Amino acid sequence: MAKLKITQVKSVIGRKKDHRATVEALGLNKIGKTVIHEDTPQIRGMMNKVIYLLEIEEVQ
Repeated sequence: MAKLKITQVKSVIGRKKDHRATVEALGLNKIGKTVIHEDTPQIRGMMNKVIYLLEIEEVQ
């Protein structure tokens, strides 16, 4: 199964409460922090909701 490297590139200050919660649920809390998750429909949905705050890269 493929993995996704997700990096937060924008701040959550002033964003909607549910967008802030989604970023936190992904395991991100600072600009520049990177996490790796399995490529699942749940993670894809979370990423799509806050795509404007993230940078996504597929890793093997």
